[in-house]
Amino acid sequence: MDRVIEAREVYKFFKGVRAVDGVDLEIGKGEFAALLGPNGAGKTTLVEMIEGIQKPDSGDIRIMGMPWKGNQEAIRNIIGLSLQETRFMDKLNVWETLRLFASFFDLGGKRVRYILELVGLDGKHRARVENLSGGQRQRLALGIALLNSPKILLLDEPTTGLDPNARREIWSILLDLKNNTDTSLVLTTHYMEEAEKLCDHILIIDRGKVLREGGLEDLLAEDQKEKIIEFTLEDFSVSKQAIAAEAPFPVQWNRANGRGAVRLDHIESQLPVFLDFLRSRNLHMKNMECRRKTLDDLFTEMTGRRLHE
Repeated sequence: MDRVIEAREVYKFFKGVRAVDGVDLEIGKGEFAALLGPNGAGKTTLVEMIEGIQKPDSGDIRIMGMPWKGNQEAIRNIIGLSLQETRFMDKLNVWETLRLFASFFDLGGKRVRYILELVGLDGKHRARVENLSGGQRQRLALGIALLNSPKILLLDEPTTGLDPNARREIWSILLDLKNNTDTSLVLTTHYMEEAEKLCDHILIIDRGKVLREGGLEDLLAEDQKEKIIEFTLEDFSVSKQAIAAEAPFPVQWNRANGRGAVRLDHIESQLPVFLDFLRSRNLHMKNMECRRKTLDDLFTEMTGRRLHE
């Protein structure tokens, strides 16, 4: 594998807190990788060090084999990036904004027109930035990141705060990029579905550490037989803590929606046992759903918290 990004034993401290705690990272040519974790996990700090915005306190980061020191101009010419928040000059229109950033790379109108079409803003080229929707602003930010035909694209939470339709529009652009170029992508997100949809390689990060990494199937391979039964109960007086303590299988409760979940390795024999337990306590299921394990479940097992917390 041709490595375009390599990080070795990277640390970053803020007031004694380890924001990034000894991270190792390798991203190959054409690979789409997700840094998946909750807010405050250290994802943005790690990406900002890869971008050259921050310097690691210790460790080594190389882009296409080059350290940032002494190679700033060469590296900036092969990287496209979109920060967590991108601020534009509101009174400029979309065309003028792209032309401004294109001038930094000595690119002309032909490239701007191509980018406008690529990100679906060709019909909005005369619209002022201040009048764009959130999704359109994110597509503009992505277009700017793609202006210089980057070999490496770094996107920090590119769809946070967007509605589902706007999120899917961004995904569509990135999937087209994935299928038709050899650009490498590093994407930070706390959306499990986003990582699954876009990325070949997923690094689960929390408290500055990489807890586990690999392809989606590899990460979940150990528990392919396990099924998760999610359920809600009709009105009942027995406490959830009591149910969890007495149940024949471990029960977890989701504080956000009040749903219970039980993991079963042999659903055919174990589910009747669990249902008999509920009936013996005069408890009745209001609804039930059976599903496979997800990345969110894996994260919860490792940390005791869910990805969105």
